[in-house]
Amino acid sequence: MSNNLQETILLVDDSPEIIDILGGILRPLYRVRFATNGNDALAMAQQAPPSLILLDVMMPDIDGHQVCRRLKADLRTRDVPVIFITASSDAADEQLGLELGAVDYLHKPLNPPLVLQRVRVHLELRNQNLALEAKVLERTRQLEETRVEIIRRLSMAGEYRDNETGLHVIRMSQMTRVLALAAGVPDRQAELLHQAAAMHDIGKIGIPDRILLKQGRLDPSEWDVMRTHTLIGAEIIGQHDSPLLRMARSVALSHHEKWDGSGYPYGLAGEAIPLEGRLVALADVYDALSSVRPYKRAWTQEDVFAFIRDNAGQHFDPRLAALFIKLRPEIVEIATTYQEVA
Repeated sequence: MSNNLQETILLVDDSPEIIDILGGILRPLYRVRFATNGNDALAMAQQAPPSLILLDVMMPDIDGHQVCRRLKADLRTRDVPVIFITASSDAADEQLGLELGAVDYLHKPLNPPLVLQRVRVHLELRNQNLALEAKVLERTRQLEETRVEIIRRLSMAGEYRDNETGLHVIRMSQMTRVLALAAGVPDRQAELLHQAAAMHDIGKIGIPDRILLKQGRLDPSEWDVMRTHTLIGAEIIGQHDSPLLRMARSVALSHHEKWDGSGYPYGLAGEAIPLEGRLVALADVYDALSSVRPYKRAWTQEDVFAFIRDNAGQHFDPRLAALFIKLRPEIVEIATTYQEVA
């Protein structure tokens, strides 16, 4: 048996006699706290959740069933095992308690060896469940890290075939996250978008070198081929249940759509364009214009932000464009931190 004195048992009963009996049974092995009414029990459990609760069914203020219902509705206490104590032998009463989330029943008069056995069994089950949950969380974290790393590697593969560098992906991904948070996107979704944005141009893997690496302007037929990188990217990523890959696919498809409907591949307009595509479009265009490429010089910050302002409502979502301009200090800081090395 593990060090039981690390386990805390909360005894809840309006009878001092029952409290004394249970205390005498459990104190040699466990830390024991007690409450003589339901409201005190709830307050104590919420303040410092115990390892297990022994809860009387019949109490004067709020009964044990109400206490159990409220414990199970509270994120702080819902996982604490509850064992009901009752003088009733009514099977319907026990069924109700189990439906409310209790794990067991002890009947009065109390049998000390049985009390110890039930408490020990349910504490062991609780600890096993906690250990299993920890393993599941760790495994989930490892799988998430693996998915993110796969996306990073695929993004790097795309950059090896492009005139752009891996730093472009880092810059525009971070800018996208900053803009998303400013637009009210929840932290978790903004982080998913930060990761997914790296895949925005993965479809360029499928574009022939004569077009992808061409130093001059593309002719109309070459542009037609280049535009297919959005569809190729969506096909590479595929359709999966993973929220990260779903978002990456949406970004790959929609980051070249324009607010006025003149973009590609589908000519979507306004809010028909997924929000993630509208966010990535701003970061991607900003970084492309402000960076040196073999076929062009870097634009000045004044010129880039003027372009975004002038194209709000045409190329860009006007609300997001205004936010992007307000975020200029943060955007420029990201660009400076991850600037290209000559």
